[in-house]
Amino acid sequence: MAPRPAWKGYLKLSLVSCAVELTGATSQSERVSFRIINRKTGNTVRRQYIDSVTGKPVADEDEVKGYEVGDDEYLLVEEDEIEAVQIESSHTLAIESFVDRADIPQIYFDTPYYLSPADEVSEEAFAVIREAMAKQKKAGIARIVLYRRERPVMIEPFDRGLLLTTLRYDKTVRKPEEVFDGLGKRKSDPELIDLATHIIEKKEAAFDPTAFDDRYEDALIALIEAKRKGRKPPVVQAAERPANVVNLFDALKKSLAGEGGEKSARPAKKEKPAPKRGGAKARKSA
Repeated sequence: MAPRPAWKGYLKLSLVSCAVELTGATSQSERVSFRIINRKTGNTVRRQYIDSVTGKPVADEDEVKGYEVGDDEYLLVEEDEIEAVQIESSHTLAIESFVDRADIPQIYFDTPYYLSPADEVSEEAFAVIREAMAKQKKAGIARIVLYRRERPVMIEPFDRGLLLTTLRYDKTVRKPEEVFDGLGKRKSDPELIDLATHIIEKKEAAFDPTAFDDRYEDALIALIEAKRKGRKPPVVQAAERPANVVNLFDALKKSLAGEGGEKSARPAKKEKPAPKRGGAKARKSA
């Protein structure tokens, strides 16, 4: 079954527009999930809102959103009033500018979505916008109201469609100096850097996302299967926790040897050429 679109609206480039729909590019459906169970009865437990003063359950029809305007004073806002709040980005992805994707720091990337034409009539305009972006090797910057919040987004060609990635606001991104300012500015030993470089070279590989499995998820499934069959849960041998390295040079040497590169552990030092015999006399005779 095709995934349900998270948003429907229009993609707009200047005066060109087409109907599009947004679909989540990732899925959480494969994750192991647990329900809360009443240990005594074996029944599932459901959450219920309780009045903070009376302690009594609140019926669904009596639940309403409230915005705090003072101490224990709230302004009630109805669902239909919130739904009535509409701005351009509620229904239109208007591309405001084009940038080089590499100019956007990775830390600003948030959630990916697939963007595709919503109907056959929109396919031509969608294809033109996509191909023009691919030709220029540029990513578009726009805004979208998604889940009742306007978000900046990056749009780029991807496969036969477009990939939209929501971006984090600058005010939500913690500045690196808040964390890294305390780090010293020591200079590392060039020989140690060379050893670490050799290890990196030995571990170079092409990125293959299919090579990654959720090993923790696999361990949970093994636990569940064992309990279903009435067996004892499997004992997972915990990996030894690493400790701070005391002798960095030895640790790098052993690491490189383990990667099959012991011979090239130390770059060969260039020997200075021996002075030619008779060179000084030759200069004097000149």
